[in-house]
Amino acid sequence: MYTCSDLKKGLKLLIDDQPHVIVEFDFSKPGKGQALYRCKLRNMISGAQFDRTYRSGESFHPASLEERDMQYLYKDETGYVFMDNQSYEQISLSEEALGDNQYFLIDNMMVKILMFDEQGIDITLPNFVELEVSQADPWVKGDTAAGNNKPATVITGYNLQVPSFVETGDIIRIDTRTGEYVTRVKE
Repeated sequence: MYTCSDLKKGLKLLIDDQPHVIVEFDFSKPGKGQALYRCKLRNMISGAQFDRTYRSGESFHPASLEERDMQYLYKDETGYVFMDNQSYEQISLSEEALGDNQYFLIDNMMVKILMFDEQGIDITLPNFVELEVSQADPWVKGDTAAGNNKPATVITGYNLQVPSFVETGDIIRIDTRTGEYVTRVKE
C-alpha cells in the first residue's frame, strides 16, 4: 500500500481497478489544514488523463504490472501479434495501444511488453532500429534553404526528415524514442 507521502511522478497506481501513472505531481501545504497532493493521472489502458487532489492520510494500491520479453511475429486483423519465448504464449496488441511504435517493428524483433492482468498495455522497443528507405526525393544541387534535410519514407511507412545524401534503398538507423534519423548504416 502506498500513502500520499509516496506519491511522485512516474508512480503506477491502481485506481478503479485500472492501472494509472502519475504524469505530473504537486505538493502544497496551506497555512491551516491538511497538506494537498495534486496529481495529473493517465490511464495506462485508455490513455485518458485527468486531475485528482488527495489529502494526507489517503492510501493507494500499487498497480500489479509485469514486464515480459516478447518477440514480434506478424500483423493480422486482430492487431500486432507477439510471442513469449519462454511459454510460447501469443498476445495481440492493437494499433491504438502501439501508437507510432508500430512503424519501428521488424519481424522477429525482441521487445518488452508491459502486462496488466494478462493483457498487454504498453511496449518498449530497442532504442535504435535499422530500416530501409523506400522513398526519398532526389537532392537538388543548391537546395540548402531547408537545412540540407529532405522528407523520406521507410519500408514500414514511417515518414521522417533525413540528410540530403540519403537515397532510396539506403539503410538508416532511427532513434525509436524520438523518431529521428541517427545515421546511415554501411553494409
